[in-house]
Amino acid sequence: MNDIEVDILLVEDSQDDIDLALHTLRRENLANHIFVVHDGQEALDFLFCSGPYADRNAEHMPKLILLDLKLPKIDGLDVLRQLRAHPRTSTLPVVIMTSSKEEKDVASGYNLGVNSYIQKPVDFEQFRQTVKTIGLYWLLINQRPQNHSTKKLAEPVKP
Repeated sequence: MNDIEVDILLVEDSQDDIDLALHTLRRENLANHIFVVHDGQEALDFLFCSGPYADRNAEHMPKLILLDLKLPKIDGLDVLRQLRAHPRTSTLPVVIMTSSKEEKDVASGYNLGVNSYIQKPVDFEQFRQTVKTIGLYWLLINQRPQNHSTKKLAEPVKP
């Protein structure tokens, strides 16, 4: 676990959604290393190298986090809040992928700094296409600085 590089951290408690997302990402050759956690606490332990992931190399942050909102232990918005509060994880790309279409969830996600908010399609083919599009954009098209995952990118400009 020390030197595993992760392209995508999938934070999801539904096994059906996990299976479909993994199938799509692998079928489309979008991510070589996908790591799945099943609740918010496990996501934070993984990202902050604590608990069962204490021996994980903190230099190897995921290129993308796919985050469900309705999670056991710690919900997705609290995970996002903690990620954005820490310098090492504050700029990691996070896409909320959830079944919730409640305006308060969408607004809270963006207020906390999510990069994108997507309602999971119910239809199998639409879900597959959505995951494919997310992977293509965030892993192949989007440009990130090389040292993106280890520190804040720049100090704020002072007037």
